[in-house]
Amino acid sequence: MEVPPEMLDTLAGWFAQTLSPDAAARRAAEQSLAAAAATPGFALALLGLASSPRHDLQARLAASVHFKNLLRRRWPKPADDADDADHLPPNDCVIIKTHILQLLLTAPPLIQSQLSEALAAAAASDFPARWESLLPSIVSSLGNALSAGDVPATNSLLAAAFSLFSRFRNVFDSNTLRIDLKYCLDTFAAPLLEVFLSTSRRLQASAAAASPLELRPVFECLRLCCEIFYSLNSVDLPEFFEDHMREWMTEFRAFLTTSYPPPVEADGAPDALRAAVCDNLQLYMEKYEEEFRAYLKEFVEAVWGLLMAPTVSLSRGQLAVTAIRFLTTVAESVHHALFGTPDAMKQICDSVVVPNLRLRDEDEELFEGNWVEYVRRDAEGSDTDTLRRAACRLLRGLAANYREQVAVLVSAQVQQMLAAYAADRANNWKEKDAAIYLVIALMQKPGATGGGTPVVDMESFFASVIVPELQAPDWESEPMLKATVLRFLKEFKDQIPKATALALLPSVTRFLTHESNVVHSYAAIFIENLLIIKDVVQVPGVNVVTRASRYVATDINSFAPQIIQSLSKALGYPDSYENPYLMKCLMRVLGIATIAGQVVHEITARLVGILMEVCNNPKNPDFNHYLFEALAAVIGKAGEQDPALVPLFEASLFPVLQRILVEDISEFWPYSFQIFAQLVNLSRPPLSQNYMQLFGVLLSNATWDRPPCVPALVRLLRAFLRKIPNELNQEGRLPNILVIFRSLVSRSSTEDSAFYMLNTLVENVGLDIINPHISEIWSALFTRLQTRQAVKFVNSLVVVMSLVSVKYGPGVLVSSVDTIQPNLFTTILQRFWIPNLKLIKGSLEIKLTAVASTKLLCESAVLLDAAAAQTWGKLLDSIVTLLSRTEQDGVQQEQNDGADAVDNQKTSGYSVSFVRLQYAGKSEDDLLKDINDPKQFLVTSLASLSAQSPGRFGPVIEQHVDPANKSALLQLCAAYNANIV
Repeated sequence: MEVPPEMLDTLAGWFAQTLSPDAAARRAAEQSLAAAAATPGFALALLGLASSPRHDLQARLAASVHFKNLLRRRWPKPADDADDADHLPPNDCVIIKTHILQLLLTAPPLIQSQLSEALAAAAASDFPARWESLLPSIVSSLGNALSAGDVPATNSLLAAAFSLFSRFRNVFDSNTLRIDLKYCLDTFAAPLLEVFLSTSRRLQASAAAASPLELRPVFECLRLCCEIFYSLNSVDLPEFFEDHMREWMTEFRAFLTTSYPPPVEADGAPDALRAAVCDNLQLYMEKYEEEFRAYLKEFVEAVWGLLMAPTVSLSRGQLAVTAIRFLTTVAESVHHALFGTPDAMKQICDSVVVPNLRLRDEDEELFEGNWVEYVRRDAEGSDTDTLRRAACRLLRGLAANYREQVAVLVSAQVQQMLAAYAADRANNWKEKDAAIYLVIALMQKPGATGGGTPVVDMESFFASVIVPELQAPDWESEPMLKATVLRFLKEFKDQIPKATALALLPSVTRFLTHESNVVHSYAAIFIENLLIIKDVVQVPGVNVVTRASRYVATDINSFAPQIIQSLSKALGYPDSYENPYLMKCLMRVLGIATIAGQVVHEITARLVGILMEVCNNPKNPDFNHYLFEALAAVIGKAGEQDPALVPLFEASLFPVLQRILVEDISEFWPYSFQIFAQLVNLSRPPLSQNYMQLFGVLLSNATWDRPPCVPALVRLLRAFLRKIPNELNQEGRLPNILVIFRSLVSRSSTEDSAFYMLNTLVENVGLDIINPHISEIWSALFTRLQTRQAVKFVNSLVVVMSLVSVKYGPGVLVSSVDTIQPNLFTTILQRFWIPNLKLIKGSLEIKLTAVASTKLLCESAVLLDAAAAQTWGKLLDSIVTLLSRTEQDGVQQEQNDGADAVDNQKTSGYSVSFVRLQYAGKSEDDLLKDINDPKQFLVTSLASLSAQSPGRFGPVIEQHVDPANKSALLQLCAAYNANIV
């Protein structure tokens, strides 16, 4: 694989520039890389740079990361409907598959790990069916490395194999998966066992005399074998592993019970191996308990002994987590009697739970030095279990079968810890911290299953232990304890009475300005979580329940200015200037509270200032999303309440939004267009020159070349269409819009946006403006329909046709469609409209299509022709089916306060993507505001029609409407006192 040296040098220079502190240099380099990515051979050049020993390691590492991500995005996938242009060239793929394994073996460790993941990305699509040589090559090279005693090479190959086999973890079982797994087992299971046993013998022979540096690759080799063991056993218990279970389990037990020299133990490699062993034990305990039963008692003793043994290893924490997790699985199983004696439970509590529950030096260091990771582990329950969480889970596992015994033990332990704190508050605050954590872990939380374990009286505990810490004069002392207290509030927020929570809000607000990043983050998390609580409430007069926000504007308006001011201050603290928890809390308060006057001016200026700063280097996608949501919230709430504020928002925001567009800060383009749309919606015509210039940019085809921006651009275009519909026939604007529409509707990825745009056009534009172009619109839609007959597309087509019928009349709909081809409307009606009508979802869409279909039945000459009786009856049948669906099916009303929707948003790392701003949303237009009930509209319209021709429609209904729908129609007629005669 030859790559010109000058190309490698150019690439290395670009990657160096991406790390430049100069934003302009960074963006230029990023644009150069993006442009080069579209050229054939780019992936090969990246791989060449990653494996080039003459280039800087940092550039090589950056190239390997870029290469890995490129393969994840653009490696051809089976049944992928993406354009071929989005895929890597086939010739490049062949060359990559030919060379990647050999390059991986010779790469430095950091680059090796990236190339392993790249290999896995390619293999996910091609292995084994279209990459038959891969696994045999790995096995052959593995044999050579083992014969030569080359442990580093062996590890490289095992790492590559692990990346291949990890696909068998956490995957849905299927015949195809099992065929692939059988191939891997037939090829690799025996060589794996050979490597495992050979390396284990090597460890036994050299453990006493070798140095930690010499033994580290050996332990790593065994750990990789254990990881592959887990992957290959994840779907089912393979026959090979069942036949050789004794060999595997013997070595597993040896690793758990053998003590190595202190320098070796201190290195941490033995504990990493033991943790992998414990993961395998848990897998067998969970999935293959019957086959594993013979080994269970000895492994419980081995793992228990491991937890009791003193250690010099700094990495014992992760091992303890996996070991405790295994014991928890046993405690929750039918073998729980292994822990059922009082002595065993007391020993677990005293020797396993409590020591691992107390704060360690590492916890304090993490709290002070890496608050983001501390919060991620502690409050968010990240994938990385903490010792505290694992210890409490073990207690809960025991409590599942020994609830009363565990409650007595833990209650006594909590009281003992609180007594120790009371005796010496200054030195024993960790005891109170541990006591609170125990209560958090074991008490029942709303919505949880299992009943919880009542270790304390919650009301008394809250009043005597929690509230004093919140209201203490020395609220800045013992920050870790204060953080745990705030964590308690967050966990039990639903159970705190509303009056109590509001009374405590000023005390909690103080903690927003605490100097500890964790403490003010936890305070923000609690307030934000509190404000999204919803209660189930009965709707008066009907047997329906709904969910309503517990806290509304009137509850928090008096607190809002202080909360906003405190959050603004905390955002200026070191390491918290891009704190997503603070910004999310600010967003929530601004979205609920009613603010006015100076507060609006101050917070707008503050948010714009923060946005100006993050434009220099947008590196925290969550924070940035909440920042734009906060801006949208203050604009929406305050702007709607006081239209005089709109010029203030325009003056503040236009400079920074224009900077985002001019400097091509692509991460923020989708957000910026949504904020522009919000400002346009709030403005009163005639729009200013700034807006009209923006409208001109919007109608440029080049603006729509970025697919992630399309939904936001459509939002902005919709806002303009609402404000200036009568100006579309000037300067060729409407033809430009239709060019954009045709482009969007031609691709499945953007067809939703095309219909969204078209619907708004119909809703807001008069027939005189759209009529010259309506044939062009139908031609584009029906041409696409010939190749795109998916339910989603057809439903959207029915909706837009219904809009035309309701806005301009059924006659205009029928005649405009038949202009394309005689009787085309009847064909569309029979093949698509009638079958799909019953599949429409969404309250406004159901109402719209039902009313439009009713108008066709009762007003369209095409349907009222005697020759169309069958079509008339089938359409009525579909309307009744649509309206007879349960009210909960697609019609459930959701509060549009952004409270739930914002939490469901997923930012996509550092890539450009559309993420909807909930607080910038605008309720959908309803052309049928005067029609409250489409069911009533149907039966009254039918009654009126039948009265004009008595006896005509009854036989049609009898012949062409389904019996169940005939019954439903009769019930509707009775309900609304209407008769079809």
